[in-house]
Amino acid sequence: MNVSSPPPLNDEELERYARHIVLPEIGGAGQQKLKRARVLVIGAGGLGAPVLQYLAAAGVGTLGIVDDDTVSLSNLQRQVIHDTGAIGISKLDSAKASLHRINPNVSVELHNLRMTEENAPSLVAGYDMVADGSDNFETRYAVADACAATGRPLVHAAVGRFDGSVTVLKPFETNAKGVQNPSYRDLFPEAPPAGLVPSCAEAGIVGALTGVIGTLQAMEVIKLITGIGEPLVGRLLLYDALAARFETMRYKRPA
Repeated sequence: MNVSSPPPLNDEELERYARHIVLPEIGGAGQQKLKRARVLVIGAGGLGAPVLQYLAAAGVGTLGIVDDDTVSLSNLQRQVIHDTGAIGISKLDSAKASLHRINPNVSVELHNLRMTEENAPSLVAGYDMVADGSDNFETRYAVADACAATGRPLVHAAVGRFDGSVTVLKPFETNAKGVQNPSYRDLFPEAPPAGLVPSCAEAGIVGALTGVIGTLQAMEVIKLITGIGEPLVGRLLLYDALAARFETMRYKRPA
């Protein structure tokens, strides 16, 4: 984790984060942890939008964004960090402008690239943790493997049509029973065959669904930074929007 010591919270920050600071579980010390944190978000799209917005609003000191796409009209139904005026410009530039409107105290670092097995480890190593909102298995495996290798917690999420899932991966640690935590490859040993899982452009997706799942991701990141609650390690939280139902599936390393 980043061990630098940011300046004490000033009067503006004390008022901005007052509803955090009055929470005994967070308080001033937790808000300082948020200010000190460096979080890398993969994708400034449907999931990345609420993750970035809520982490910026929460006072996370540095947000890194990975994306290589531009804003299109069809994005706006769910990627609420962008607006009509941003059509045709880089998602990175659009997201940065939105985040600075939300909270000018947050530093935003832009990475105009696609995550690969080659570049993921060095990029991930520059941050305290990662929130992955990517939409393909190649990127998900590259990010998960890099996080496992560099000892960085990963908050992973995925969505499709009317359902979504969230989990937290810390395979470099053991649980309270001394058992090694599972990895992403324990949850998904291999990618599904090409064409089996349609893209959102092919199958469609309800825009508000990405808000539900992305906000849950942001909550898990805040829990990890401040050290509160029980993160979703070894648990996959499943959400069925049509049935308005949450379920939790436990998973572990194979024996």
